Amino acid sequence: MNKIMTCSAALLALTSLLAACTPTPTPPTYACPAGTTVTTIGTVQGAADASPLAGQVVTVRGVVTLDAQAGLSGFYLQDVAPDGKADTSDGIFVYTATTPRTVKAGEVVEVTGTVKEFSGLTEIDTVTTLTSCGTTSLPAPAAVTLPAASATALEATEGMLITIKQSLTVTDTFTLGRFGELGLSSGGRLFNPTNGQGGSAAENKLRTIRLDDLSSKQNPATVPYLTSADAQTATRRAGDTVSGLEGVLHYANGNYKVQPTKAPTFTASNPRTAAPKDVGGTIKVAGANVLNYFTTLGSAGRGASNATEFTRQKAKIVAELRALNADVITLMEVENNGETALNDLVAALNTASGRTEYASVQTGTVGTDAIRVAIIYRPDRVETIGAPQIDTASVYSRPPVAQIFRDRAGKGIFTVMANHFKSKGSCPTSGDTDQGQGCWNLLRVDQAKAVLAFADRLKLSDPDVLIMGDLNAYGAEDPIKTIEAAGFESLNKRIPAADRYSYQFNGEFGYLDHALSSSALAAQVTGITEWHINSDEPVFLDYNIEFKNHPECTSATCTTPDLYTPTPFRSSDHDPVLVGLNLKADGDPVLPLTVQASGDASVTAGQAYALTYTTGGAPDSVSVTWGDGSSDSLNVAGGVATHTYAAAGTFTVTVTATRGATTTAATKTVTVQSVVETGSVYFSEYVEGASNNKAIEIYNGKNVPIAAGTLTVNLYNNGSTTPNASNVFTLAETIAPGATYVLVNPNAVAALKAYANAESTVTNFNGDDALELILNGQRVDVIGQIGFDPGSEWGTGLTSTADNTIRRKAAVTAGDANGTDAFDPAAEWDGFATDTFDGLGVR
Repeated sequence: MNKIMTCSAALLALTSLLAACTPTPTPPTYACPAGTTVTTIGTVQGAADASPLAGQVVTVRGVVTLDAQAGLSGFYLQDVAPDGKADTSDGIFVYTATTPRTVKAGEVVEVTGTVKEFSGLTEIDTVTTLTSCGTTSLPAPAAVTLPAASATALEATEGMLITIKQSLTVTDTFTLGRFGELGLSSGGRLFNPTNGQGGSAAENKLRTIRLDDLSSKQNPATVPYLTSADAQTATRRAGDTVSGLEGVLHYANGNYKVQPTKAPTFTASNPRTAAPKDVGGTIKVAGANVLNYFTTLGSAGRGASNATEFTRQKAKIVAELRALNADVITLMEVENNGETALNDLVAALNTASGRTEYASVQTGTVGTDAIRVAIIYRPDRVETIGAPQIDTASVYSRPPVAQIFRDRAGKGIFTVMANHFKSKGSCPTSGDTDQGQGCWNLLRVDQAKAVLAFADRLKLSDPDVLIMGDLNAYGAEDPIKTIEAAGFESLNKRIPAADRYSYQFNGEFGYLDHALSSSALAAQVTGITEWHINSDEPVFLDYNIEFKNHPECTSATCTTPDLYTPTPFRSSDHDPVLVGLNLKADGDPVLPLTVQASGDASVTAGQAYALTYTTGGAPDSVSVTWGDGSSDSLNVAGGVATHTYAAAGTFTVTVTATRGATTTAATKTVTVQSVVETGSVYFSEYVEGASNNKAIEIYNGKNVPIAAGTLTVNLYNNGSTTPNASNVFTLAETIAPGATYVLVNPNAVAALKAYANAESTVTNFNGDDALELILNGQRVDVIGQIGFDPGSEWGTGLTSTADNTIRRKAAVTAGDANGTDAFDPAAEWDGFATDTFDGLGVR
């Protein structure tokens, strides 16, 4: 042991000796040319937001802290000798545009250029000279802490190396795939100030900073900061955290951004879950905004643009709805095309489950908006009682739909109402403008009041009413307070405050998707959750293919990796809501007598108008008055009634249901529009054959019939300026749209007369006569030239009007209403041999 100790001591002595002999490294040195007038970077930056030297040419000296020319077309320079002023930055961005300079981190350079303010960033632009002076050590990063003391506090470190040691939370993933950046916040995620968690917009701004990817290029080929490159797991969710950020502080697009000099290390603090949290109960009710589920592809920016996108969208929505495992699901943003889109979604759900698992509440078109609400359910778990009820009050953007259900196992009865209030966008210039709760808040309050009135009617059958839907109002806003004040409980408030959100906008979270229960139902609610599969996820993980490296995206901007997977994550922009119920057994409800009527707001006279109507409460009889003096008896079970209006006008349609001494009615206003005529009527064929083989064909190219008595053909003989009174034809029947009408000389051969719709002496013409076509008193076509005698014929060869057949060229779609201009058949007619009849009767 003594030998070991002796050797150890000797080793320590040797180590100390070597250390003493090893020289301490000296920092790198640099030397810049003497005689140069150098302006300190702090002087260029100044103490205000904008530089006091903007527009002036200066020479600055500093150490390169970050070369970002590849992505930002510039590099960052920081003064080696800080000015010691707390309110001026010692760093600056040098913009090199399309002429990059050779620099590296740690290199000291002198740069001559023009001071410029670019969208709030102070920079050196239009670089004329750059001189390298050697290298030195990088300055220590300045410590930055959030929230910032003021909106301009970070200006003092703009362009400098900084470090943020505290933990920051990802609160905005919206532009991650588009621009490679994340929004970060101190103190956890940001909540909308009107959601109920407190805070203000100004306070939220002070807590926020953005993490960029050293590039301003759009649609990066490699999206930064993801959890992995595997499409199945690749994400970066809001709620994840990062600490120890180091980089240069940049300013662009109205935000301070960290351009990292050290790769950030994230913690997946908010991991995905394969299913929503357990809400208990024997029956589950969900609400899901399916973000424009349209079977009509490419519908003005709504829904999928093509079949590939629709297949991808459908797979995600089906995965979401199946994972919810709910017995009743209210849906928002289904295409309002009757049952087409809804049936398509239900069929996809049943195909995925391998059985008929879901059915839909059939309502047909609801309201006039492009989207509607809908309800689907599991028939083996719940049964519908009575017909669906639709509140047709004019205040709604999308009318709510309600349905009574019975729990097949427990026999409990409850009513579910699906809603979608007016959005906060498309702001008016006056009136219901944004007063702190988004635009149209007053309208949403009125819609909330209408929902309460609707709920009161529903309670007459059963007091257990559950209001679900996208109310486009956050939890502490007026529309929700209005419903709560009437005795409904906002079930979302049972969710812990930190988890109470379903939507993200501008980096702020809140819940627009609500579940509110009547007081009678509240005690039967076992739980509620919002499943965060959408609001926390980056947008670029959705089904769309634009900007993505996908075979069907062919533009130069299709560079973002396509990380689509047929999973629930980013299936929509709203998180679904799930409610658990443990219902008390109920007796059969007394269904109120109801009738609903819906249909298009307008129709064209002469076309059939379809009115969809539903009834409830087992009426004895149902009838409709159409408002034009007509009425019909209808099927008491509901259905579609049709009616054709003869004339234009505005009519009130009334559907009346009767049960004993009780009656109820629903009305629908229909505007009947006049027929807008298009197309023309003209001569389409002329036969001047052997002897009396003479015929004229008239074509109705209009979209409306030509009525009897409205059309006349006149014959002008031998250059006369007045028609031959004994040779006039007046239409005595109707010519349908797209039909021809053939007039044949009474003395023609049988083969020609076989084509006749009518015989007329107006065909007593020779090659030098003119024919005139009059419709409703207006000349619409002429063959020949009125008041001029050509001698024996108009034209020459086969296209002459003597002993030939001429047909209007296919490209001609209107007559020549000028009866006195020169007439050359070859311009608009094709010629055929004498006694050619086979083209008559066909245009």
